[in-house]
Amino acid sequence: MANMEQNSLDLHGDEEIIEVIDLNDTEDGPDNLADDLEDIDFEEAANADDEGWETEDEMELERDDSELTFSKHTGSVFCVSLDPATNNLAVTGGEDDKAYVWRVSDGEVVLECTGHKDSVTCAVFSHDSSLVASGDMSGLIKVWKVETKEEIWSFEVGDLEWLEWHPCAPVLLAGTDDGNVWMWKIPSGDCKTFQSCACQSTSGKVLPDGKRAVVGYEDGTVRLWDLKQGNSIHVIKGKDGHQGALTCLACNKDSSLVLTGSVDGCVKLINTATGKVVGMFSLDGSKAKDEEESNSVESVGFCNILPLIAVAYLDGTLAIYDLSTQMLRHSCRHEAGLVHLQWEESSSLVSTCSLDGVLRQWDARSGKMVSEYRGHAAEILDFSMNREATVAVTASGDNQAKVFCLQRPDR
Repeated sequence: MANMEQNSLDLHGDEEIIEVIDLNDTEDGPDNLADDLEDIDFEEAANADDEGWETEDEMELERDDSELTFSKHTGSVFCVSLDPATNNLAVTGGEDDKAYVWRVSDGEVVLECTGHKDSVTCAVFSHDSSLVASGDMSGLIKVWKVETKEEIWSFEVGDLEWLEWHPCAPVLLAGTDDGNVWMWKIPSGDCKTFQSCACQSTSGKVLPDGKRAVVGYEDGTVRLWDLKQGNSIHVIKGKDGHQGALTCLACNKDSSLVLTGSVDGCVKLINTATGKVVGMFSLDGSKAKDEEESNSVESVGFCNILPLIAVAYLDGTLAIYDLSTQMLRHSCRHEAGLVHLQWEESSSLVSTCSLDGVLRQWDARSGKMVSEYRGHAAEILDFSMNREATVAVTASGDNQAKVFCLQRPDR
């Protein structure tokens, strides 16, 4: 005790103050602390703590994997196409009644396609990239010479549904709301029409042989046209046709087979020589009959190196089917509805864009996602990929187009 007192005296002598804690003093004990905590607004404190922190969703929204953003449009960008000759130029059409031709490398505008009266929903390069055609919803179509930046031809039809160049000639085809298919020689404007039933021509594709075109209609009918003779070679309708409007078409490289997709949720495989339906693909039991339209087929395509096809559904399913057995091989789920798909020219990779604003690549052999590319703040409405599958350009409802450099495991 004497030692303790001495130590205490020494400490006081050094003017150091030691606070003595009385363990029996419960003034700030747990009960009283609990009473004090009742006065704290925990919700307000939690909100204060959240300030400056980002949720995972917010972080994803801010992520931008693109190399370049094209922001000249003042409305949604509905369509995009890359020039097939060099892949150096892109053309985009938008809600602002304009189309722009611009350089993929730096976003510089090469040509501004003006004079449209409605949203530009179709914008495509000719086979040699010398011409670009832009078409708006009202049916006004314009053709521009890229090198001289001049408008060389225009024509007005009914409400425009689709627009496509011939694969090896300066010939332009268009489908309209009244069911007609138009074909013009550019720039002379020599015209031929392919008339059918008075229902909408919803989709069309010139076959790679350049001699025929396949056209889908609102009533589910599919027609194969001879472009030179102007007559219908085959008509697929009724029980052989679709039970709803055609939404998309694709043909294989030798023009022997055509895939057709519809709002009825079915894909049909047609032999172009005979006009016979030789296969049908659907997701069994995926939707009830009264919900068929919600699982519309939005895009289809053939793989060039394997006997596979890909089908993009509005419910977010990418289905990979075996062409020979017609069996489902993989079902790849997305967070939102799909809009468009495109196979790479020389691999088993297929890319998709969806309403969640993400571009994804999938390996059709395994059914696994290889990569995904983010950056858009709204849905992706269209995308185009170059031959080498190294670059993709997207069009979005956020008024922007973006350039993405694509990666692959073997690169």
